[in-house]
Amino acid sequence: MRSIFLWLTIMFEFAVSGLRSGLRGKSFQAVFILGVLMIVIAYLSGFFSPRQPQTVALDVGFSGIRFSLVFLNLFWVQELVAREIDRRVILFSLAYPVSRGAFLVGRFAAVLILSTLAATVLGLLLLLAVVMVGAGYSQEFTLALGVPFWSVLVGFTIDAAVVAAFALCIAALSTVSVLPLALGAAFAVAGKALGATMAYLSRGADGDEQLVASYNPAIELVKWLVPDLSRLDWREWAMYQLAPGAGEVIWAVVMAVAYIVLLVVCASLLFTRREFS
Repeated sequence: MRSIFLWLTIMFEFAVSGLRSGLRGKSFQAVFILGVLMIVIAYLSGFFSPRQPQTVALDVGFSGIRFSLVFLNLFWVQELVAREIDRRVILFSLAYPVSRGAFLVGRFAAVLILSTLAATVLGLLLLLAVVMVGAGYSQEFTLALGVPFWSVLVGFTIDAAVVAAFALCIAALSTVSVLPLALGAAFAVAGKALGATMAYLSRGADGDEQLVASYNPAIELVKWLVPDLSRLDWREWAMYQLAPGAGEVIWAVVMAVAYIVLLVVCASLLFTRREFS
């Protein structure tokens, strides 16, 4: 019992120090500013649609937040884990009498908290932009800016957490600090494109049987290795009040959480066996 309490205490310290480092990091400031600029672009894009300005602004804003959260998570993993390993600063952290897994779990917890804070702030800015762009105008589709809106942001946050867990696993193994960022970005693109690709092939690829025969076996293999992150995008609920099925949402969240747990455990095992010279 005492060892578990010590493990949790040290993990909490790693999480707190990670929060401080993440908030001070220049990459965080740069990507966060980019996210704010995307909200501004979302606001301006509403004026290009005289019939559905709020819907257009909300759609563009959601895309901007999703993009920003993924890259924020990747930069945080690179700065809080990969760069500390590269600079050998991690040797001081590993001097604590606990397992190396406590360090990784603490840092990952810091990334999750930072991501949640970023999603909340960007979400509030997007709400303000959408309300302002639609002031005095009644459009055909009424937006759902309550629970559906925040549910979409929760989905994006979980989406980014899956990508962060993958990057964490790469950081625990890699000797190149930039590799988690590069492979994490490729993983994010693959996860988001998987659902659309599978749907396109299942519909016959517009009659191109050769294309289906060539790529379908590879996609069938990839879908067991890469999660379908498009299942976590529920923006139509907020934009058109088209709520996803409860089973669909539960399955998507369970899939993502299971994948996160698996990746963090793998990262801890790899990190425990890693040697530092």
